[in-house]
Amino acid sequence: MGVKKRWVRFGVFALAGILIVGAALQIAGLLPKLDPFGTSTVDRSQPAVLKAVRDLSQYHAAVGDYQVVVDIEKDVKWVPSAIAGERTLFVASGSVDAYVDFGPLVENSLTVSEDRRAVEVRLPEPKLAKPALDNEHSYVFGQERGLVDRLSALVSVPDQQQFHLAAEKRIGEAAQQSGLLDRARANTKAMLTGLLQALGFQVTFAAEPTT
Repeated sequence: MGVKKRWVRFGVFALAGILIVGAALQIAGLLPKLDPFGTSTVDRSQPAVLKAVRDLSQYHAAVGDYQVVVDIEKDVKWVPSAIAGERTLFVASGSVDAYVDFGPLVENSLTVSEDRRAVEVRLPEPKLAKPALDNEHSYVFGQERGLVDRLSALVSVPDQQQFHLAAEKRIGEAAQQSGLLDRARANTKAMLTGLLQALGFQVTFAAEPTT
C-alpha cells in the first residue's frame, strides 16, 4: 500500500508540474492557448421583453464623435511589476448627442405679435446626453501584466467595466469643451426658423441670459 500511495502522490505532483509549466509557456507565448476539453459557446438568451414606452419631446440637434485612449495602471506596493500589477491601454470610440428638450416649455415660450405676423421664441438651453460607446470599435490596444495577474486571467473573465466608465467620463468632458452645445443651439434655431417661417411668421429669438 505504501508503494501505491507513493505512486499516486508522484502522479499528482507530476500533473501539477505539467500544468504549471504549460501555463508558464503559454504566458511566455511559446505555446498556443490550450483548450484540451474543446469548449463551445451556446447562446440560450431569452427574447427581450418590453418594459415601458416613453414619449420623447427632445430635438436632437447635433452629435459629436470622439475617440480616447484610456491608460490605466495598477501597481502593488512593494511588489515588482513583473510579479504583480498591470497596465492597460484601452482605445474607446463613442458619440454624444446634444439635444433641446421642448417638454418643459411654458406658455410664454412663444410670444406672437398682435398682427399675427411675428413670433419671438425663448429657446430652452441645449443639454448633452450620456456618452454612448461604440463597442465594435472600442478595444484593448495593449496590456502588460505581472505573473500573478496573468495566471489569474487564465481562470477568470477580465472586467473591462472600469475602462468603459473611464472612457465615458473623458468623452463627456471632451463634449463639454468641443462647442457641441453651441452647435445644437444654432441648429435648433435654424430648424424652428424654417418651421415658423413656413407658417408665415417672422422669427426672432429672445436674448439668452448671460452667465
